[in-house]
Amino acid sequence: MSALLQLFQLYQNQEFVRNAFLAGTVVAIITAIIGYFVVLRSQSFAGHALSHVGFAGATGAALLGLSSLMGMFLFTVLAALGMGIFDKRLRGRDIETGMVLSFALGLGVLFLNLYTQYATQTVGVLFGSLLSVSTSDVLVTLISGAIALIILAAIFRPLMFSSIDPDVAQARGVPVRLLSIVFLLLIAITVSEAVQVVGVLLVFALLIVPAAVAHQLTNRPMIALLLSVLLGLLFTWAGLLLALVGHWPVSFYIAALSSISYLIVAGYKRLRTPARYQPQPHPSRECIGEHTAV
Repeated sequence: MSALLQLFQLYQNQEFVRNAFLAGTVVAIITAIIGYFVVLRSQSFAGHALSHVGFAGATGAALLGLSSLMGMFLFTVLAALGMGIFDKRLRGRDIETGMVLSFALGLGVLFLNLYTQYATQTVGVLFGSLLSVSTSDVLVTLISGAIALIILAAIFRPLMFSSIDPDVAQARGVPVRLLSIVFLLLIAITVSEAVQVVGVLLVFALLIVPAAVAHQLTNRPMIALLLSVLLGLLFTWAGLLLALVGHWPVSFYIAALSSISYLIVAGYKRLRTPARYQPQPHPSRECIGEHTAV
């Protein structure tokens, strides 16, 4: 009880703690919602790619004396546009995409080598630095998060439809290609925000794992979305509290909690699954019916 009281007093008296909780809450909500569609659309590799491109953007911005967050936004948005425009040409070409990722990471290392005084800032980009988030960073996170949610709300139904069955959606006149580009831009914004919390190397902890756990537990889209948000908030808040009372980084606690949760849920489901193969239910059983009725 006394530990909780001390944490509450720390939250009231220390601005950096308040900033950390505000930024972490916003990022957890955005990554959970966007992450649900990332898992549903099997675009985890796109999130991984954009996070590495963001590293080059952050170090390049530091080289120019600009905000690393703005550099990440710029580079990831440009990369998302490129991935969306050349989506069909790049589909299935993992080797070429991996080479681009390697080049982006190497470019970031080059920028870091040119200006070694930004080494501390770069470590924060790689592994997260939530407890050093400034008030201006919180403001940028709030604005960009609100924009992402507004855009997602506007395209929610057609995006859900095209994510479940893109061929049927396209046949019904849904702009599948345009939705893909817009969604990649949303991933770019989300990855740039998530890097503040868990860093480039651990971005999967918030972008993928809460949604993946939710998919393991339920196949109903709205319930899975809500569960994904709750898990994202739980991992982030618990990680922050453990970091404040312990001596290890926030990103480690978040990554550890999320990974352990997924292993427990996946292991439990495997134990309950019969020996013979049974196909898993798909959200389309609920959603396609809704769209066909419209």
